Amino acid sequence: MTSNSATNGGSALDANRRERDLRALGDSPDIDVLVIGGGVTGTGVALDAVSRGLRTVLVERHDLAFGTSRWSSKLVHGGLRYLASGRIGIAHESAVERGVMIASTAPHLVHALPQIVPLLPDIGAAEQCLIRAGFTAGDALRRAAGTPAALLPRSRRVAAAEALRLAPTVRRAELRGGLLAWDGQLVDDARLVVTLARTAAAHGATVLTRVEAAEVTGDSAVLRDTRTGQSLAMRARAVVNATGVWADQVDPSIDLRPSRGTHLVFDAAAFGGLTAALTVPVPGRVGRFVFALPAAHGRVYLGLTDEDAPGPVPDVPEPTDAEIDFLLDTINTVLREPLNRGDIRGSFAGLRPLLRTADGSTADISREHAVLRAPNGVITVVGGKLTTYRRMAEDAVDAAIAAAGLIARPCATRHLPLVGAVSGAARDRLDAPAILIERYGSHAAAIVAAIRRDPALAAPVAPGIDVTAAEFAFARTHEAALEPDDLLDRRTRIGLVPDDRRAALPAAEAAFAAHG
Repeated sequence: MTSNSATNGGSALDANRRERDLRALGDSPDIDVLVIGGGVTGTGVALDAVSRGLRTVLVERHDLAFGTSRWSSKLVHGGLRYLASGRIGIAHESAVERGVMIASTAPHLVHALPQIVPLLPDIGAAEQCLIRAGFTAGDALRRAAGTPAALLPRSRRVAAAEALRLAPTVRRAELRGGLLAWDGQLVDDARLVVTLARTAAAHGATVLTRVEAAEVTGDSAVLRDTRTGQSLAMRARAVVNATGVWADQVDPSIDLRPSRGTHLVFDAAAFGGLTAALTVPVPGRVGRFVFALPAAHGRVYLGLTDEDAPGPVPDVPEPTDAEIDFLLDTINTVLREPLNRGDIRGSFAGLRPLLRTADGSTADISREHAVLRAPNGVITVVGGKLTTYRRMAEDAVDAAIAAAGLIARPCATRHLPLVGAVSGAARDRLDAPAILIERYGSHAAAIVAAIRRDPALAAPVAPGIDVTAAEFAFARTHEAALEPDDLLDRRTRIGLVPDDRRAALPAAEAAFAAHG
């Protein structure tokens, strides 16, 4: 399967296109839908709206995937966690959307990931049965969602040797085997957002980063280019607020209660070549786990926490010492050699935009999304989770159409491949390294072609880092990267390790130096 609906030219986003689009918007400032926010929800809304035939503009005051969308576990969950609390609806929705991404819209960005729970003495017979029952329920969810076992195999118990092959640093002594299940994993969450934005642009949406919206109402806003300071008053028949944890700044009528999820970043060597999600029950908590996840750039991410995060929302949340200790203490219950703070290469934390619905812990607040209409007519979409972004976008656009009386085609995103989408035999025929195909799908061919024209672009951006100068150049010419930080922190994830970021910064600056 390949995407035939978008071409490289139509989906390419760069500084020149941004300037042209801003001028065109100034000449014709009346549109159908204005989307505020360039995360996974906002880019999903823009793609849904433009693919229904609506004139659509997306603005983001920073960069694509600047907020929570780049701080996730990079998993495409099947909703198993929600079954434990009886939330069958969101569990099924998650499983359906996981299947859509793996099989239809983003097969180049999502792959199946084994998940192993090592059976050590700390896991008694009752807890083992409970986890096994959960995995069996996950199999039922997968079948109900229509995802074939060829894409996500059924769960099973495995012998100790198989558990150690998947997670080599687990304690061998008294290991009784493991429980194995499968879920979906993104190559990177920020890459999904960029791909959504490019797909929306290919279908005719205007995508503008470094543009903030002020004086927002249900049918108007003042847009300000933060690079030049110039402003533009515009009219929209519908305005969708998809700003995540900042949603209450656009729509003061809602009440958010963010929670913080923290991850630690390790070299892959610290986990001995981990090839599965090492899944460790949190002692004393039923249905709560910590995950060590194999990740891009030779790393492992260890997460996840769920802590109340009151107060002002920072641009870049920071983990707390207590969260770091919690993650280390939990993972060390199953490792032969304990990890310590000296093994940590980096860390990141994200804020979940949860609606305030209860006085309990944030772990108990519903992850279901909500679409709300503010007194001034702004449509706000908030809550939810990365896996269900497409359904959130569909519901938000449905609400905008109904509120504004827009005439539009039905939602088409369930079967609309994102740019670069490729799988099966078509993927096997691509003349490009596997690592580039995983990141760019069929558009890996454009990077290979650039290297053939200029072999210097094959050089890594820093010693020991698996990103080439050609990828930095592609991000500048096709992926709306406007500044070195965009390259380091979002188009790639080099920036998650501070030492690597410092090493690659000269190459990121050089990528823009020759082009102003």
